[in-house]
Amino acid sequence: MPELAIIVPTYNESKNLGPLTTCLADALGQIDYEVIFVDDDSTDSTAASARSLAQSDSRIRVLQRIGRRGLASAAVEGMLAASAPFLLVMDADLQHDERIIPAMLEKIKTERLDVVIGTRNAEGGSMGDFSAERVSLSKAGRLLSSSVCKVQVSDPMSGFFVVRSGYFHRVVHNLSCVGFKILVDLLASSREPVRVGEVGFRFRTRVHGDSKLDVLVALEYFQLLLHKLTRGMLPVSYLLFGIMGSVGVACNFLLAALFSYSFGWSFRSAQLAGALFTIGVNFLLNNQLTFRSARLRGRSLAVGLGIFYLCCSIGLFAQVTVAGGLRSAGINWAAATLAGIALGSVWNYSTAFLFVWQVRRRRTERLDCAYADAGFALAQPRTN
Repeated sequence: MPELAIIVPTYNESKNLGPLTTCLADALGQIDYEVIFVDDDSTDSTAASARSLAQSDSRIRVLQRIGRRGLASAAVEGMLAASAPFLLVMDADLQHDERIIPAMLEKIKTERLDVVIGTRNAEGGSMGDFSAERVSLSKAGRLLSSSVCKVQVSDPMSGFFVVRSGYFHRVVHNLSCVGFKILVDLLASSREPVRVGEVGFRFRTRVHGDSKLDVLVALEYFQLLLHKLTRGMLPVSYLLFGIMGSVGVACNFLLAALFSYSFGWSFRSAQLAGALFTIGVNFLLNNQLTFRSARLRGRSLAVGLGIFYLCCSIGLFAQVTVAGGLRSAGINWAAATLAGIALGSVWNYSTAFLFVWQVRRRRTERLDCAYADAGFALAQPRTN
């Protein structure tokens, strides 16, 4: 069994895999390690490139995911596939300095730590050639992460860290697996104090691939923070569904007002027309964002839209009935409309989750018992 498993989530970076494996071999010397490339079915045959490397190097493995996307979930699946006592996550684009890995591994072992982070914000570390805008965004993310993390670290946004397998398996069932910032998720998911160390490194210039930072990444980061702040009381997807739903609420509200006051439609007719249009808008938004890992395309998109309209027709009936009843009872127009929308949104999410995108939440309690019953050895840190 290797001592260290290196998890490398990849996406359209096949040109970079060969140089990375060469750099790792040069830097790690006598360390017994394996590399697990986790590829989200990249369009440029990244998985095939990794398999080609694996044919001449038994330390390389490939985990290809079909129909699933996301750096955080890819890193988690890679770590779950490993049996090494120490797990390291890094990028494939050569921005992370592989030469500090031996120091990170030695630190986590000798100081009996749970996590050691390759940091750009401590002694020996640097943001490299990052633009002022990217540096500011990183600082903002660091400030926001302090609201959920169990420990203060200089670079919670880092994607370069080593974690003890025992710690990972203790927190894995509490992870949100949202977006690109898996380290924040790991630090925020522990119910006990986390023992963390840091090793500084200079962030190098990207050799291949594109930056993953965009509006969606920022949205997913806020989604992760909200999920941790609410202690997982709400499903992660419901938080994003709610954000998308807010667009629908505004659309529904404005259309109902337009039909009612500008066109002179009855209250119920205006509610119905506004809701029918909004259902289609919400479906498209949620297909692109909320349920993007199970995104519907082609014929499935049309079928999904039909099922969504069918399921939401019940919510629409309840929405119009409740809003109309409240209006008849003397409640003002705005309050009655919003009450109906709130009821409809809960029903719409439930049916979308179960029937349209067919998402299933994992039941983790049984897995916890399975690990305990099997007496799985997870390289727990020694205690005095």
